[in-house]
Amino acid sequence: MNFYKNNSFAKTSIAILGLVIVVTTMIYSQYLARQLKAREEATMDLVTQAISIVASPDNPNLDNTMMENLILEEFNGLLPTILEDESGELLGYNYWKESLNNDQEFLATRRQKLLDEGFEPIKGFGNSNYIYYEHSRLYTLISLFPLAQILLISTFIILGYVVLAASRRAEENRIWAGMAKETAHQLGTPTSAILGWIEHLKDISQNNPEYEEIITELKNDVDRLDLIADRFSKIGSRPDLHRIDLVTELESCKNYMQKRASKRVDFEFTEQSQDAVYCNINSHLFDWVIENILRNALDALQGNGKITVELENTPNKVHVNISDTGKGIPSSDFKNIFKPGFTTKKRGWGLGLSLAKRIIENYHKGKIYVKSSKPNEGTTITIELPLA
Repeated sequence: MNFYKNNSFAKTSIAILGLVIVVTTMIYSQYLARQLKAREEATMDLVTQAISIVASPDNPNLDNTMMENLILEEFNGLLPTILEDESGELLGYNYWKESLNNDQEFLATRRQKLLDEGFEPIKGFGNSNYIYYEHSRLYTLISLFPLAQILLISTFIILGYVVLAASRRAEENRIWAGMAKETAHQLGTPTSAILGWIEHLKDISQNNPEYEEIITELKNDVDRLDLIADRFSKIGSRPDLHRIDLVTELESCKNYMQKRASKRVDFEFTEQSQDAVYCNINSHLFDWVIENILRNALDALQGNGKITVELENTPNKVHVNISDTGKGIPSSDFKNIFKPGFTTKKRGWGLGLSLAKRIIENYHKGKIYVKSSKPNEGTTITIELPLA
């Protein structure tokens, strides 16, 4: 449980660090943009002053048109500029395509945009009536840099998360499959030996009927161990699915768990008289899931309460709602309970519901989740399965 709290803290810390980096970069880039904007405005003030000096009546012999073009060419490459002559003809400078400098429609659109933004045109001289200018492309690029950076960082984080998550899931699957198959192998050896001892007991107790019940129960427990080993052996490989009635299967699970539960726990399962509900399932693995959920419900009840199982049909799915009146689950742990190693029990391993999730989602193409839970009132866990 502490692992998931620490993991959540680490994720939050990384997110905060990333946010600090992005905000710092945004502030600095905006600072650069403001500095560049001020420099460009100062440059155009200098151009305006130069035009005023050239256009002074004290210089009646200067070629105003030539001087105007000379001044604008001196600032060539800095700012996109538009000259408007007395007839309304427009001439552009420094636009990103040379052809745009003579495109009347484009220049008229840019001029109108400047006027709409409150730009006050500079009084020209020579053949120009007014001079308009925009800020440079460099200023625009610097202003948009934080947005581009956020998009790039977000893309990198998303791709990294997807790749790492896929890699982690693949590694977890290999570990789970290896552990499960090794467990099945290890269970097989003592089980075979116990079967041999049971046969030996049968031989030496033929004249002692009181041992027959003991031998029968021993055989039942060995069969149970065989079933558990078979369940573990199916983890990591694609199990065979069969069209099975869920009502009958749930009733079988109830009968098994009810014998091992406190007499003060009531089991209210779907009536067996209900119409059959068929799904494609592997009965060994599906029963394992139900038993895990029921076992957790019994732990939550602490020997006193009620467990209810209901089926809800939709056109394509069936919902198996398993409810108890136990101590409940905090809403913050709704997803955590299905993660490996997460447990609220002092002696729990936190593997049961994690295996249940894998069995339902990976092998049966269904879903399992906490539908609802309230502290000291109870919990409902829902399993969704496609109908056969």
